[in-house]
Amino acid sequence: MLYHITVKPNSRKGPAVVEGEDGLTVYVRAKAIDGAANQELVEVLAKHFAAPKTRITIKRGATGRHKTIEIS
Repeated sequence: MLYHITVKPNSRKGPAVVEGEDGLTVYVRAKAIDGAANQELVEVLAKHFAAPKTRITIKRGATGRHKTIEIS
């Protein structure tokens, strides 16, 4: 299943997942340095969807805030 996600790195709200009209917005505390925000994103989504981290992959947008995530 594919999800379109907007990531807000270095956020004080995080970690949190908010569902909106444009898809999911995920707030993470990690900064977008050396993939730390992506790593925390996968951990937050794994907890939110109750899925193992190994089943969550970033299909598009690994270096941007707008991402396409696949959960298999």
